[in-house]
Amino acid sequence: MKSLIKLFSYLSSVLLICAVVSACAPTKPNVDSTTWLIAPKRVGETRKANSDFWLKMGAVSVNGPFDSKSMVYRLSDQRYEKDFYNGYISTPAEMIGNATRQWLADATIFRATLNQSNTFFPYYTLQANVTEFYGDYRSQGEAVVSMEFYLAMLSSGSQNPFLMTHRYTQRVALNDNRPDSLAKGLEQATARILQAFEQDLYMGTRNLPKPLGQQKLLSK
Repeated sequence: MKSLIKLFSYLSSVLLICAVVSACAPTKPNVDSTTWLIAPKRVGETRKANSDFWLKMGAVSVNGPFDSKSMVYRLSDQRYEKDFYNGYISTPAEMIGNATRQWLADATIFRATLNQSNTFFPYYTLQANVTEFYGDYRSQGEAVVSMEFYLAMLSSGSQNPFLMTHRYTQRVALNDNRPDSLAKGLEQATARILQAFEQDLYMGTRNLPKPLGQQKLLSK
């Protein structure tokens, strides 16, 4: 009898230790990660170039907590949550920078719109800051994107090189709470912002000041 009690106690101890170890061990949820690409495309006729010079797409910065590859959900006024199993194939800065450069290149407002890796000297540069990039689920689901643009001229001889600055916000209602719906909404919101910025950029660059040292060159 005592042997059976000892055996039972021993087995109980072993099972308890196994349970504790299992509880402390990291677990991997049975969920496959999915990545999305945000790449809005410009459609429509090209414009007549306002400048014979080229524009360089500079750095795009993204405010935290929206600067990682994880999708961000806003669940209350102060509560945000990152989804580590649904995200983007590259960072929002990379996706929006590439989309903006391609959009403006297709618009042909400048002679060309080049990326950061080119070795040409840029007379005009464009930088952007993304201040919001998330899904708002406090009530009806919405994709929220806010961006600021800064157009500057190099070698202007001026202490203030900025030619124009613009800020835009777009909210797109979502059909449901699925991650793919949010990805489509963010792409649509970004496209609306780029469309509005293209119009403002075109109107604002009709009489661009010539870069320093180019006035005599152009008059020959």
